Amino acid sequence: MCDELDYDDVCCGLKVGQKVPDFKIDIYDPVKKDFGEISLEALKNEGKWTVLVFYPADFTFVCATEFSALAGLYDDFKKCGAEVITVSTDTKFTHLAWHKDEKSLEGVKYPMGADRNTALSRLFGVYDECSGLDLRGSFIISPDGTLLNAEINFYNLGRNMDELLRKVKANIYLSKHGAEACPAKWKAEGDKTLKPGADLVGKVAEALK
Repeated sequence: MCDELDYDDVCCGLKVGQKVPDFKIDIYDPVKKDFGEISLEALKNEGKWTVLVFYPADFTFVCATEFSALAGLYDDFKKCGAEVITVSTDTKFTHLAWHKDEKSLEGVKYPMGADRNTALSRLFGVYDECSGLDLRGSFIISPDGTLLNAEINFYNLGRNMDELLRKVKANIYLSKHGAEACPAKWKAEGDKTLKPGADLVGKVAEALK
């Protein structure tokens, strides 16, 4: 029973800083209006950042608001060299039907992944054995396959997709400026960063003026 789980045996998924194993997943492609497949290996070969957005289920409510927000920013993700893939345990056929019927998804152009065997969801630690659904997990993978960011929300809390885009931009900046750090309110290249060192200790406020 779900309330009798031994939490010592529960897999917590990949951890930030680890390499992500190559994976393939079936998708519904809203642009081509057809089914296909996408793989991490192919995205890495193209030098792309990979953004995985797990969600509970098609034809649900908070998910529709997240999809709409993500659709409005998808071109910005693409300009950053990132591919966004939404993932649930629904079939690719259900993805097609939801995209067709839900007006909130009219602007969706990103691939919608179908993780029917839950392998990818389990790998990232978002699969909920009790419900058979995915929690709201967001993960950013670098072009070399390293997991750099992970966020998991419960079912009833929608995510801020602007913050997800900010994290992608910050990771791209830091990949080119490894000696720097992006503070909490950093939004885009040109904003002030921090350069950790002895001179900065106790002087963060002054450095950001």
